[in-house]
Amino acid sequence: MQVTERRILSLGAGVQSTTLYLLALDGRIDSLDVAIFADTQEEPGDVYTHLEWLKQQHGPPIIVRTIGKLGDDLMNGRNSTGQRFASIPAYTAPEGAKRAAGMVRRQCTKEYKIKVVERAIRRDVLGLQPRQRVPKDVVIHQYFGISLDEARRSVNIQKRFAAGSRKGVPHFPLIELGWTRGDCQKYLKDRVPHPVPRSACVFCPYKNDAEWRRLKTDDPAGWARAVEVDEALRKAGNVVNRNMDQRLYLHRSVKPLAEVDLEVRQGEFPGFALECEGMCGN
Repeated sequence: MQVTERRILSLGAGVQSTTLYLLALDGRIDSLDVAIFADTQEEPGDVYTHLEWLKQQHGPPIIVRTIGKLGDDLMNGRNSTGQRFASIPAYTAPEGAKRAAGMVRRQCTKEYKIKVVERAIRRDVLGLQPRQRVPKDVVIHQYFGISLDEARRSVNIQKRFAAGSRKGVPHFPLIELGWTRGDCQKYLKDRVPHPVPRSACVFCPYKNDAEWRRLKTDDPAGWARAVEVDEALRKAGNVVNRNMDQRLYLHRSVKPLAEVDLEVRQGEFPGFALECEGMCGN
């Protein structure tokens, strides 16, 4: 039986996945058939600008797919299919508390990233109909931008593939190369004519103060959107906080985002240096 192989990159348009895309284009790793960008419609403006630049590099085709605007679905208390909303990892705290008590379970990555990529593979790459099985002679090689310093993230992905019914093989070229995020940044400095942004929704709670401040200064529209979502988390009667005993916040200080003094150092929290590229959720 002749096997048909497809090599697909989960593209977040951040540092690591951009590195993989360009390394493939330069012939330094396996060639790719296609790259898939799962769009939450809530990325910072510079991510979309960078994505357009990537499309102009005459590399593997880039497919952009989305199932909805995550912030709107969150504030309206629904998910992409009209069911209960997919939660983001917001901080929780009792009224008047000065520190977070915990974080809400993260469901957004699985629904708005992982499932979008999987659907695009089935429909756009393989041309399958809903519920149609992947042919026995097809093998999907899926490439992930995870660097050596983040190697632990590959474990959950490997488990997810091992538990799945479809014939997929995960690959982590940066780990195989021994490249860290710093190595990727060095490579991109000479390869890309602009700073490569970090891929994450503008209201992703996994930000440190420097990242929040950069958003506020460099992307006013993105900052306004983050403030809007933050306020919606605590709006009385909103489905997103229904049956919650504690209040929800985007900032770990458990203060309204618009009121946080971002010039004051808030401890040693490193932020979310990793990119939300459709493979970090459980």
